[in-house]
Order: sequence, then structure tokens, then C-alpha cells
Amino acid sequence: MVKQFLLPKPRLRRVSISAALLAFFLLIAEPAYASSNLTSSVTIGSVESSLEVTPPAPTEEEFDPTPSSLELDAIKTVDASAMALVSVAARQVDLAREAEGAKTIAKEIIAAKYTWSEKQFPCLDQLWTKESNWNYKARNRVSGAHGIPQALPATKMEVVGTDWRTNPVTQITWGLKYIKERYNTPCAAWSKFKRSNWY
Repeated sequence: MVKQFLLPKPRLRRVSISAALLAFFLLIAEPAYASSNLTSSVTIGSVESSLEVTPPAPTEEEFDPTPSSLELDAIKTVDASAMALVSVAARQVDLAREAEGAKTIAKEIIAAKYTWSEKQFPCLDQLWTKESNWNYKARNRVSGAHGIPQALPATKMEVVGTDWRTNPVTQITWGLKYIKERYNTPCAAWSKFKRSNWY
């Protein structure tokens, strides 16, 4: 129950007019309010002022659920682009399942994401040949290190993708990221490996 306050008559009239103007302003300034019934009720003393506005019913044209040909073309373009990306990714994964393909993918990722010179790749090649022979299924039975970069623990690769067990591209991506963050370059990582037999 709303507590009622009694106001002097001149002030009562000003408040009533203000309330009506506010309701009118809301209708004009806020289109969201115009989309549904708006009822504004102000009670001051024993006088009640009520304003009810019902917008016109929408026409069928406004709610046509059928997408336009322009919208359909946009959907087709997005779908085609998404399918192309999926196709490229699938080809990369298939290619990287073999050592030579994995090396090709590593070179592509390095060229796209890193500023390393071409001299860095032979170091990476030697490092990962020693670690796993570029075999994405490689697993160290003693330590549990896994994949092309021999991540330890293997679950570290989840930061790149949860498919790290079966996706050589995920493993390569994580391995390059790890080398960059820890050693800055593959040659620095290879130097560390030669000193201690791990990196």
C-alpha cells in the first residue's frame, strides 16, 4: 500500500502536470516504452491522475520472420567462409600427422605469428627431432611428456586446445608458444636442451 501525502492545491496541480508531462516524454523519448501498453498513475492526496496509452497494433510487414535475400546471401557467405576455415584446419591436421607435414605447418605458424629469422627453424627441427621425431603420438613412459614438443605435464597444452592428444597442430602451436615465452627463440631452447637434455 502506497502512503499518501497531502499537498497544497497549487503544488498539487504542478505535480499532476509534471507527472503527465513525464509520461508523455517517456512515450516520445523511449521507443521501448511505446512497444507495450504504458500506464502511468500518480496519486496525490485524494486526486488521482491516470494516463494510459496503447500503441497501434503492429502490421504483418513489421513481423515478417522470412529472411530477405540480402540476409540469406550474408548467411551463405558466413557459412561458406566457416566451412572453408574448417576445411583448411582439417587439411593442416592431416598434413601434420606426418613428420614432414608437421615441419611445414610449424614453418607456416612461425611465419604468421613470430618474428624469428629462418635460421631459427634448423634449431627447432633438431630440438623436436630429438624430443619426439616430430611424432604427435610420442609419449615418454617415464615422465609422461607427450606430443611433438614433449609437453610436461601434457595437460599444459590445454591452453591452446583440448584436442592436444590427437591434434598435431595444437601441439605445434603450444610448443612454439612455450619456446617464445620461456627461451625467446628455438635456438636458445636448443642450446638449453644440449646442456641438460631437456628444455
